Amino acid sequence: MYTRPLLKPQQSPLRGRHRGRRLGFRGAALLTTGFVFFAFILSCGAFYEVALCASPCYIKLAPWFVTEMFDACWGFLFDSLTVVMCVVVTLVSSLVHMYGISYMEKDPHIPRFMCYLSIFTFFMLVLVTADNFIEMFLGWEGVGLASYLLINFWYTRLQANKAAIKAMIVNRVGDFGLALGIMGIYDLFKTVDFSVVFACAAHFSTNPACFVFCNMELSAINIICILLFVGAVGKSAQLGLHAWLPDAMEGPTPVSALIHAATMVCSGVFLLTRCSPLFEYAPTAGMVVTVVGAMTCLFAATTGIVQNDLKRVIAYSTCSQLGYMVLACGLSNYSVGIFHLMNHAFFKALLFLSAGSVIHALSDEQDMRKMGGIAQLIPFTYCMMFIGSFALVGFPFLTGFYSKDVILECAAVNYTLSGNFAYWCGIVCVLFTSYYSFRCIFLTFSCQVQSPKQSLKKAHEAPVLMCLPLVILAFGSLFIGYFAKDMMIGCGTNFWGNSVFILPQNVLLYESEYIDQTQKFIPVVFTFCGAVLAFIIAKYGAGIIALPRRRSYAYPSGQAGYLFRAVLTTRFDCDFLAENVYNFGYQTSFKTIDKGLLEVCGPAGVSKTIHEFIQQMRIIQSGFIYHYAIIMIIGLTVCLTIVFFLPMFHTLIDTRVLFVQFVGFLFITIAS
Repeated sequence: MYTRPLLKPQQSPLRGRHRGRRLGFRGAALLTTGFVFFAFILSCGAFYEVALCASPCYIKLAPWFVTEMFDACWGFLFDSLTVVMCVVVTLVSSLVHMYGISYMEKDPHIPRFMCYLSIFTFFMLVLVTADNFIEMFLGWEGVGLASYLLINFWYTRLQANKAAIKAMIVNRVGDFGLALGIMGIYDLFKTVDFSVVFACAAHFSTNPACFVFCNMELSAINIICILLFVGAVGKSAQLGLHAWLPDAMEGPTPVSALIHAATMVCSGVFLLTRCSPLFEYAPTAGMVVTVVGAMTCLFAATTGIVQNDLKRVIAYSTCSQLGYMVLACGLSNYSVGIFHLMNHAFFKALLFLSAGSVIHALSDEQDMRKMGGIAQLIPFTYCMMFIGSFALVGFPFLTGFYSKDVILECAAVNYTLSGNFAYWCGIVCVLFTSYYSFRCIFLTFSCQVQSPKQSLKKAHEAPVLMCLPLVILAFGSLFIGYFAKDMMIGCGTNFWGNSVFILPQNVLLYESEYIDQTQKFIPVVFTFCGAVLAFIIAKYGAGIIALPRRRSYAYPSGQAGYLFRAVLTTRFDCDFLAENVYNFGYQTSFKTIDKGLLEVCGPAGVSKTIHEFIQQMRIIQSGFIYHYAIIMIIGLTVCLTIVFFLPMFHTLIDTRVLFVQFVGFLFITIAS
């Protein structure tokens, strides 16, 4: 039963692709959806046995790599963390499949689309069920491949090509860090199996090992954890490698919902939680994780407040919420981070699919400035969007409230510099999140009508097959946080068992229950302030924020609006980290080292150097005796100088350095 949830999403693309011609586009879509939904039913059974009955399962399926010094098996680990992720992934994926049947019904390539969605789900399940780092890396790379295929689904569009390539390349930067981290784990622990690595982590904390880099001794555990976090930064779109996430909106809306809610962006948070036994013994890495998560949380929210594309606003909210999850993991509250991940999957999928219904109703229009006043035309979608936005901002007693506020409370009782920084970044982010969420609601549904008459004439409510997933996700956005809070993060709960490890001195949940009530009400007050501010600006001052480019440069307000937008959308949305990595890879690594130094010092360079040296030596062979006499005198003088005077300076001059300088000068001179 445990391996069937993996096999069903694997079988669905194969059968859907090969039998697509006989089944038709709708038959192939129903086949793939049925397989993924069956995987969800099996995941619920595994959740009952493993999580509720506290019976984890370890499966060794077959050997994979077997050598004298290294071995890795096809194995699966089913603990509480795994089954929670399996339920979330398969549920959201099955709902996205169902939604996509109606949303993509006019597309002639719907069988291919459904197969890509199933491949995405399969690799995500491989990632979360792996019992070693190599198998997890396979799922990690498979998710990246599937995201490229889905973002580039409409491959005739230039922007879709660019967005897919950007997502693939930016993630390669993070994947390189993850690969180095796995190599460091093998070098230190001599294995990549989770159980062995995590069991030995405590030993290396009491007997610290070091990596020597540039003649500096660095803590091995801290370096490994930071490298693993670099991989999480790429996949979970943290600050520095976040620029691919908004551009991923070029794919179909169901793809955006699947990427942002339950699959690709969640893998980084899952990695941090899975490696909690390592991060608990790496305080420096934990501080780095906390600071990066807090900065991502704040900067993504500030960028989202000036976006006009409906899907990009929700995309930046995803980036901001991922910052909350990473922040929680950096504060050693891994269970709270996964709880917020689960809650976020419901309301973020609801927001994206509701946005898809709006776009579907308005003839593929995504600019919020060209919407407005459509609440009466599509009331059901308006209600769903309203529920999702309220859950996102953490409105009291909705799903987001039970996880996001706990993260802020845990940050408040973490009496460190990084904890205080994370707390205030998170508090300010609450205001911005509330602002852009309600701005999105007001500009899309409540403000004055800006849509063309032809679009309004064709506006219609979503069909039943698109509405049913929205209803299910709406119930999850309303109630799942309330029902699951005590089970997953309640005081004294043993739900997570050994899947999450926290040192006793890092447990903050108990103390967070008794903080001052004023601190507990600050996020709620900021939420209401953001909503009021969004209403005032959307109602009376839309020209400042919504249409800054139409303002004149002659007025101070126009300049302020333009600069405000330019700073937030250009400065914080640029690829400042990835671009520098690319430049280093091309200018330094490729042109200077590969095509420069290695070619000069390699076989081709040596042969060319010898050939040039011989050509130069031929000039000396003039046949005149006085030329030979002068060369002999100069050579004898140099030899005598070296023999008699060089020992006087041997303490000051290293002959090896002189030799390297001479050879380098010789090669550079000849190469130039």
